[in-house]
Amino acid sequence: MAHDLTVPDATPVLELLETFRRSKVMFAGVELGVFDALKAGPASAVELAQRLSLHADSLEQLLDACVGLTLLAKADGLYANTPSATAYLTTDSPRRLTGYIQYSNNVMWKMWAHLEGAIREGTHRWQETFGWDGPIFSHFFKTDEARREFLMGMHGYGVLSSPHVVNAFDLSRFRTMVDLGAATGHLVIAACERYPELSGCAFDLPHALDLAREMTAASPARDRLTVAGGDFFADPLPPADLYALGRIIHDWSPEKVDQLLKKVCDALPSGGGLLIAEKMLWEDKTGPRWAQLQSLNMLICTEGRERSLAEYDSILRKAGFAEVSGVRLPVPIDALLAIKA
Repeated sequence: MAHDLTVPDATPVLELLETFRRSKVMFAGVELGVFDALKAGPASAVELAQRLSLHADSLEQLLDACVGLTLLAKADGLYANTPSATAYLTTDSPRRLTGYIQYSNNVMWKMWAHLEGAIREGTHRWQETFGWDGPIFSHFFKTDEARREFLMGMHGYGVLSSPHVVNAFDLSRFRTMVDLGAATGHLVIAACERYPELSGCAFDLPHALDLAREMTAASPARDRLTVAGGDFFADPLPPADLYALGRIIHDWSPEKVDQLLKKVCDALPSGGGLLIAEKMLWEDKTGPRWAQLQSLNMLICTEGRERSLAEYDSILRKAGFAEVSGVRLPVPIDALLAIKA
């Protein structure tokens, strides 16, 4: 019997069957302390197993998989961090993503197991996964250390992306920028370091500001940076001619987004601007993949979703903005600028 050589390519399916395993290898390496342990220098699997109280043969399998994923290098039986692992996967690196990786491992990994339920019901999966109601982060961040580590993971994202965002448009016309929901302040820091005439304020909930104070104090632009506490839904916004919302709009329901955008627009002077950092979907929603998967992540974890430029244009004009521009960036975030008439 002749073999059918015209069968469809199975590569996309086969790759996806094992893609989640790659993520879990990295998650496990961070969780078990592998990358931190290798900061001291190359080591064998037996040495690392003794140091980390792990099974040597099983650890060797994990280490070799990390080599295959280019997170580790191996020579003469010794393992070493690659530069990427040192920068992003060690817990004392200023560029670390470990907090977000741990959140992905301990929270999102479990919630994504219930994607089908989110699709059926159109709601997040906190109740189904953990039995939690109410504000999701108040349950997860039970300690200041947990909150700090998550924010540092988001800071690692910000260090990669915020310089691109503030360079996407000419912001030199603005004099005062307030970053709403600033977290560590990475976006307003990048803006003030890029534009020497700009003063900036990192605005966030009071309990989230300690890290913003630390980061703004370490910036070369620190004399033009301040920190202020408040709830951008409930409290008056500090005055500015440029507001920023970085990874904020995609968290909230359409009703809350409309409320926030109108509040921002009303607070701006004529000619004032709103800088938005979010990943934009293509107009037909068939890409890019990062935005598509992030949109599903928002469905699973929040009230929100990702949008196309046309959708942003619509909601921004509804809020009172007269001019909307968008730029796609070579990082996991894009940039939009809306100007009030």
